[in-house]
Amino acid sequence: MTAGAGGAAGDGGAAGSSVRRVVVIGVGNEFRRDDGVGPEVLSQLGAAVPDSVRLVASDGEPARMIEAWTGADLAVVVDALQVAGAGLAATGQGGGPAPGRTHRLVIDEVTAGSATAVSSHGLGLGDAIGLARALDLMPARLIVHAVEVTDCSYGVGLTPAVAAAAETVTSAVLRDLRELGVPV
Repeated sequence: MTAGAGGAAGDGGAAGSSVRRVVVIGVGNEFRRDDGVGPEVLSQLGAAVPDSVRLVASDGEPARMIEAWTGADLAVVVDALQVAGAGLAATGQGGGPAPGRTHRLVIDEVTAGSATAVSSHGLGLGDAIGLARALDLMPARLIVHAVEVTDCSYGVGLTPAVAAAAETVTSAVLRDLRELGVPV
């Protein structure tokens, strides 16, 4: 499902690069509590980005993510990250999982051979990246924003820590777009 129009995003950005096609993909299921963080960030971005930035909701199926980002100068993916042992980590102490903790990973031509990504889904972002590399369908730059989650049970609404993280990630995505010359 696409929630925005495609088109040119303008010139500018780091090192004089030109960002023409931009897509933000929110991965998740809004009916599985914290797994809905990706769609929530898309909802928050809706009024803040120009129509030239495509906003795409995804269930995390690799072929659909690849289809959404193919040909993009910049693809930003927002997804939930379920960390092993998450049920024990309300505090996040000792390096364990912490609901709401955010992670940012940039994959571009320089790092394309070494980066991996994870998802709360069985097949998902990591598989999409591997397949897209094999098929030469990676975007010029891929930025992944992942939010650690613990509650992916049936239900609507994010837990308070993940809801706060969604706001943080929305700001981070807007910052990423601005830094690459997208007028937001």
